[in-house]
Amino acid sequence: MKKSTKQQFFTKNLLVWFETNDRPLPWKGEKNPYYIWLSEIILQQTRVEQGLPYFEKFKAAFPTVFDLANAPSDKVMKLWEGLGYYSRARNLHFTAKFIAEELNGVFPDTHNAILGLKGVGPYTAAAIASFAFGLPHAVVDGNVFRVLSRVFGIKTPIDTTQGKKEFNQLAADLLAKKIPAIYNQAIMDFGATQCTPANPNCAICPMQKKCTAFGDKLIDILPVKSKKIKKRDRFFNYLVFKRADTIILNKRSQKDIWLNLYDFPLVETTALLDEPALTKHNDFQQIIGTTTYSIRKASKPFKQLLTHQKIVAVFWEIELKAELLTNESDFFEVKQKNINNFAFPKIVDLYFKDKSLYLELF
Repeated sequence: MKKSTKQQFFTKNLLVWFETNDRPLPWKGEKNPYYIWLSEIILQQTRVEQGLPYFEKFKAAFPTVFDLANAPSDKVMKLWEGLGYYSRARNLHFTAKFIAEELNGVFPDTHNAILGLKGVGPYTAAAIASFAFGLPHAVVDGNVFRVLSRVFGIKTPIDTTQGKKEFNQLAADLLAKKIPAIYNQAIMDFGATQCTPANPNCAICPMQKKCTAFGDKLIDILPVKSKKIKKRDRFFNYLVFKRADTIILNKRSQKDIWLNLYDFPLVETTALLDEPALTKHNDFQQIIGTTTYSIRKASKPFKQLLTHQKIVAVFWEIELKAELLTNESDFFEVKQKNINNFAFPKIVDLYFKDKSLYLELF
């Protein structure tokens, strides 16, 4: 389909802008699909500045897909620690094993095959297809939603089926099909550095003359979202059990947040507890059993915001006088000096940092 005058204006001016506004990033110009895939998974729901050191760490630790496939799960999760959305790391490891074992290490080179990989959605598939193989597929991420909604004055909510369909079609129409990789990188960079969420640089924007949001004063309105995410509050009472030079950890194996990460034995409640209420709680009594213990202190509350949840956690430091006997299979003792070999959720790391001494907890 032939582009409209405004669509032609947009594509032409975007590419001209990109010629002098290209951000230097280590994965740009990369043709190895493994590295492109790695960078795109890391950058899902992550700012470039935060994701960059993780890309460098993973590339150094796992130079080939076989290295990543053969790595222990704990090593992968430890390297990912602090980046959040840990399902990405689990899917990354799963897919590396699939490519190494089922595809002999050869990355799929068609859009549909790439889209079929675990952890790869429409945006990531389009990015890999265009950057690695020059295939004409347009990326649509948060930056693209924002740029297109503002320039073309689209008020359809971006989080609806109709909105996604409308934006995907427009993105496909705008794509410079002979140079899809350059165009896709250009529109993402444009959204990240020029048409930013807050305080976009409209004064020197090459789209200003034809930007509907600028002309109609809709910059702060577009793009539109129809749904507001409701967060539920969860209260974690972490039991930091210490005995001599060992500490008890818990591996999170249930279907919940932070799957396959490590934390401490946990009593979850509907509100924060004081010490008498904690020790009377059924879950606490089941965990402690008949073991003699002494509660040394309770930490201040720590908070972590997730997409749909707010976690508030207090860490109860408890000295054990004997071995903790429990039927809980996910609990295990570890020497304190080895505790930094395990990957923890951010909220546990906040507790460690507040203690100032990572290894000497009490």
